[in-house]
Amino acid sequence: MSEQFTIRLATPKDVDIIAEHRARMFDEMGEVPPNGFEVLRTKSRARLEELLNRGEYVGWLAIPISDPDTIVGGAGVQLRYVLPHPVSRTKGENSIAEGRHAIIINVFTEPGWRRQGIAQLLLKKIMDWARTEKLDCLVLHASKAGRSLYERLGFVVTNEMRITPVNLGS
Repeated sequence: MSEQFTIRLATPKDVDIIAEHRARMFDEMGEVPPNGFEVLRTKSRARLEELLNRGEYVGWLAIPISDPDTIVGGAGVQLRYVLPHPVSRTKGENSIAEGRHAIIINVFTEPGWRRQGIAQLLLKKIMDWARTEKLDCLVLHASKAGRSLYERLGFVVTNEMRITPVNLGS
């Protein structure tokens, strides 16, 4: 599987394909409102350009060795810094985390290239990078389609909860 694809770091020149993948990902999950695709793609492009240029978004793209001009998938992380916090490591060891987290976003594979291990290659690349960078935590929001892959790679359901401003009331 890995010998069929090259995984490379995204650059600011890749912002259009990353924004396109992001909008298509949400659209396929049924979360984009009618007439919202282009708005999401355009706004995502602008923010991704900022984040890529500041080094706050790190992305990877999958390219078939047989077709080096075609990007067939991608995934990235948005870095987020939180306050230092206690963390329980393996074997009951406790330590204090520095607060270097990243959220995995934009995991997308072109439909014709799915079920060939591309998302797994991208996630393993992200996990290796996170270890090298000594991040304290990687988190993601799993779609129904991606949940089994994430669980196979060792991601676990946590106690995270959320509220959106629309639900806060007045």
